[in-house]
Amino acid sequence: MSDAFAPKIGRRTLLKGTVAVAAAGAAGLGLGNYWLGGRSRVTRSTGKKVIVIGIDGMDPRLSERMMEAGLLPNLAKLRSGGGFRDLGTSTPPQSPVAWANFINGAGPGSHGIFDFIHRHPQEQCAPFYSAAETIPGEGFWEVGDSRLQLDFWPFNHKPPATVLRRQGTPFWDHLDAAGIPSTFYDLPSNYPPSPSHHGHHRCISGMGTPDMLGTYGTYQHFAENGPAETVDEGGGMRSRLTFEDETARARIVGPEDSLRKEPRPITVEFLVHRDREANAAVIDVQGHRVLLKVGQWSRWTKLDFPLSTPSFVPSQSVSGICRFYLQEVAPNFRLYVTPINIDPSAPAQRMSEPDSFIQDVAGRLGPFYTTGFQEDYNARKHGVFNDDEFHRQATRVLEERLALFEHAVDHYDDGLLFFYFSSSDLQSHIFWWDSDDKHPVRTGPEAKARFDHVRRLYQKLDAVIGELVDRYGGNATIFVMSDHGFANFGKQFNLNSWLRALGYLGPPECTSIVRDVDWSQTVAYGLGINGLYLNLKGRERDGIVEPGESREAILTELASRLEAVTDFEGQPVIRGVYRSDRIYQGNATALAPDLIIGYRRGYRASWATIQGDLTDEIFLDNDSAWSADHCADALEVPGVLFSNRPIRAQSPSLVDLAPTILAEFGLTAPPAMVGKNLFGG
Repeated sequence: MSDAFAPKIGRRTLLKGTVAVAAAGAAGLGLGNYWLGGRSRVTRSTGKKVIVIGIDGMDPRLSERMMEAGLLPNLAKLRSGGGFRDLGTSTPPQSPVAWANFINGAGPGSHGIFDFIHRHPQEQCAPFYSAAETIPGEGFWEVGDSRLQLDFWPFNHKPPATVLRRQGTPFWDHLDAAGIPSTFYDLPSNYPPSPSHHGHHRCISGMGTPDMLGTYGTYQHFAENGPAETVDEGGGMRSRLTFEDETARARIVGPEDSLRKEPRPITVEFLVHRDREANAAVIDVQGHRVLLKVGQWSRWTKLDFPLSTPSFVPSQSVSGICRFYLQEVAPNFRLYVTPINIDPSAPAQRMSEPDSFIQDVAGRLGPFYTTGFQEDYNARKHGVFNDDEFHRQATRVLEERLALFEHAVDHYDDGLLFFYFSSSDLQSHIFWWDSDDKHPVRTGPEAKARFDHVRRLYQKLDAVIGELVDRYGGNATIFVMSDHGFANFGKQFNLNSWLRALGYLGPPECTSIVRDVDWSQTVAYGLGINGLYLNLKGRERDGIVEPGESREAILTELASRLEAVTDFEGQPVIRGVYRSDRIYQGNATALAPDLIIGYRRGYRASWATIQGDLTDEIFLDNDSAWSADHCADALEVPGVLFSNRPIRAQSPSLVDLAPTILAEFGLTAPPAMVGKNLFGG
């Protein structure tokens, strides 16, 4: 997974308008006729159990090495029983694409997700998150200085709505229709969660779920040496603290107050009292007093964000949760605040199916991270965290996830249980480095030491799998799978700069396809991590490439030239270039790139080109703490598949899981699924 695009499009596309919808109906969600914690329900699964553990980014090469070294005994036991294979990933091997392949049992042509970033062709490169998009509301009623958009007001009004862009039929719909229960915890590519039509499916959304600001996770950092005016640095905001008599006043930025005629963020004021001698501080916020020593994390703190309602309307607010981390008291006071997560006990946005499910879980476990991206890699990338601080924060995420996993298993009877672990992906993005090549930001010994974090994480998850198999292995089919593997990311390729150098994109001084490109001089452009688009007449707003023979000739030429690209050392950069009209089948290809670029291990699209920006150089060294990735050629980064049953398929792929699960419950896979039963040969 990658967040390179999030700073520019996250707030615009995910949660805008949430507070208006929340004010209308977030309170008092009923339990209806859905099950609670897997109890008191009618099931037709006749006791059949299937458990799928999704370990994002778990790599088969590292798994093999560690199994051979005796470091993953439980997974090695599954392998010895014939239950291990490399698992073919999606093209491209990006998490939203890959998990949607798993969900549909078919490729991107069926679900319409081709990258983290999509664009609306007629808006010429207006980017949005591929799996979800917010549609603006309509029908506002002017009352004084407020623009009300509460859907209980008696006028023709359509409130803003965030919609799931994944198309096709998720495989759990077939279980639901057959009366077979399924429960999914933190499933990616399913925000907002798709509904249960028959009452036998429940889930909590995962990757793609925003924070209260409508982004994929925006931390807030307060320091004495911070900027005089708050700076949004993409995934985080920095502000200055000024102490008078060892007390400082500051504001936490919350969601937009979209009840106002001119929406603006709601802020919450807080005080910081510093005690230099005790090397500690007290944070006063909305009646909460949080005492922290340097290096300590607070518990989750609930914050209320009041909405601007007219005087004749009862006051409304939405709640979020955050944690505080005290980094330093003196000489430079530094305080980190997590992204403001949606409060699972009173969600401001729909994030579970049924609505009450996440509230039920929060009632049992207390507050927990709800953003799709929980490990704060942005804080590490921007230098707010050092390696040790990021690792401690990621460890807290894993501890919380393990508590949720224990809850999930304890409240599971039968049917399908899916549980997702993100730690193996997001820690790998920062700590993975499996060679002696020069690391982007660390010395050789430091890189090896940090890579040990990944190995130890694999060992911890191996122990979790061992306990699960001991508990259920005799009467359940168990799968352990990942969506892709991992590779070092040492070198960047700027696709748009390459296109400009070869005359496909203009003018020569262009710096961005969003800001200053001349579409009359542009034949092709890159947007997202692996996609290349033709500026096609009749599709793009200002298209110049004629459909037909001209399009065919250009695609052939571009693919050939891209596959021949070498870097300054003469090393090949791209393993394969794939035409979407040849590799994708289905009715959901309208937003597909024309070409999918599959990079070799060690290479990836540059940070700049992902958002459509150009750099002077085509090739650049990666200079980020984000030192590993998987957005390469699918053949370079397969995932893993383990099972407690022998896997007969020799080359399994993500699309095979759905039909296999259906078969385990005696159901026939529908024709739209292209995958095969893993146990059927």
